[in-house]
Amino acid sequence: METGSGGGGVSGSGPMVVALLVPYGSSRGTDAAVAKGLENAARLAASDLGEGAVKINVYPTQGTTGGASAAATQAIAAGAQVILGPLYADNAAAAGVAASGSGIPVLSFSNNTSVAGGNVWVLGNTFENTARRVLGFAAAQGRNRVLVTHSNDASGQIANAAITRAASETRAQITGSVPYELNQQGIMNAVPGIAAKARSTNSNAIFLTGNTSGDLPVISQFLTEAGIGGEDFRFLGLTRWDIPSEALQLPGLQGGYFTLPDPGPLSQFRSRYAAAYGAQPHPLASLGYDGMAAIGAIARNGKTVGRATLTTRAGFAGTGGVFRLRGDGTNDRALAVAQIVNRQIQVVSPAPNSFGGAGS
Repeated sequence: METGSGGGGVSGSGPMVVALLVPYGSSRGTDAAVAKGLENAARLAASDLGEGAVKINVYPTQGTTGGASAAATQAIAAGAQVILGPLYADNAAAAGVAASGSGIPVLSFSNNTSVAGGNVWVLGNTFENTARRVLGFAAAQGRNRVLVTHSNDASGQIANAAITRAASETRAQITGSVPYELNQQGIMNAVPGIAAKARSTNSNAIFLTGNTSGDLPVISQFLTEAGIGGEDFRFLGLTRWDIPSEALQLPGLQGGYFTLPDPGPLSQFRSRYAAAYGAQPHPLASLGYDGMAAIGAIARNGKTVGRATLTTRAGFAGTGGVFRLRGDGTNDRALAVAQIVNRQIQVVSPAPNSFGGAGS
């Protein structure tokens, strides 16, 4: 739990004043639905606290850095004690700068750790968090020599760096990393080198950083055909392998490990949201609930929302299970580890319900 500075908090009397920064007014076609989902979920969490515990003021950001900066500035002038949002990483950074001299913490909806730190926290599940969980579990099963494969674009390089950082907190050893061009021919060309590297380094697990809508089906198939995978080289996933559910049919992913949020709390959240608003929540809406749940848990105890209270080791109860905010602005989320067995999900390590054990 690294320490940092900034976002110490602003005390006040009466209801906790929360500025909700969401991308209303954005030129992106999907942002209005995301913004409404985040607002609805935040209000659902606030309703759990009872009347008068928190006051939510909504500020449109237009989904731009200028809009986020202006919204944060306006919120601070209006007496906000905590900023919940905004959505995009560059927007979160801009809001953080605008709030930097105020002591007000920014709980952004981003999962990009490059903007975390100081007075800015990211609520989204991060590559580092997923990698810590799956590497820790794999190492406990004896899969402790891990070769990383990744696309050679920016997102692939970010994923590779996140896995390397995460490994330092586990008993897993990274034996190397092999990049590939993000197309079928590029992956095909890289497979012989990946196979040779896996064997020469005595690796017993291969980290696949791709996703089901892009490179994951291709590289898992080509590696399997090259004799890499299965029992000798366990595949590990950085992304959800069960979305869409058809991905569970991929032959190359059979036996591999990936992570899931705790299905119990998530199902409860979706049911409550649907009952309140007559529709299923947007996949990102849960971040609005989680952020407000953390704020509410602190406010309910009569404490100031700031660095000291936000980074409590015990964490908070969220839509995907327990989570906690780290001193460096990132987060830990309790995740389950699943394995694909006979084209079905089998949870092999349940999500912990507190920190200090598996997944911490």
